[in-house]
Amino acid sequence: MEIELDLNDITYKINGCAMKVHNYLGNGFQEVIYQRCLAIEFKNAGLQFGREIEQILYYYGENVGTRRVDFIIEGSVMLEIKAVINLEDVHLAQAKNYVNVYDLPIGLLINFGANSLQFKKIFNKKYNV
Repeated sequence: MEIELDLNDITYKINGCAMKVHNYLGNGFQEVIYQRCLAIEFKNAGLQFGREIEQILYYYGENVGTRRVDFIIEGSVMLEIKAVINLEDVHLAQAKNYVNVYDLPIGLLINFGANSLQFKKIFNKKYNV
């Protein structure tokens, strides 16, 4: 029997995985290193995920290109990771756009570049979460 996780459980597990990676590596690596380590932690935590998921962007119904989000976890949570000294408004805007374009209820923006791990939770207004 498979137990379905709710969004709070999923985001809690994701944050726990991110903390493990940050505690082990610290800051100063490229995003791709943190991404690879997170994939290992997600697998160990039993989370279903896709990495570098490409999404078509439409402008008034016309395909204008694609974007890739770092992770889609459990089919319902978008995760974008950064490795910068401080998160900026542009990073938050990017994460908000991904949550909307991917039509997911919730997203996380996690920064590994600061001395302390930085988390931002993004909600899609279309969903009641």
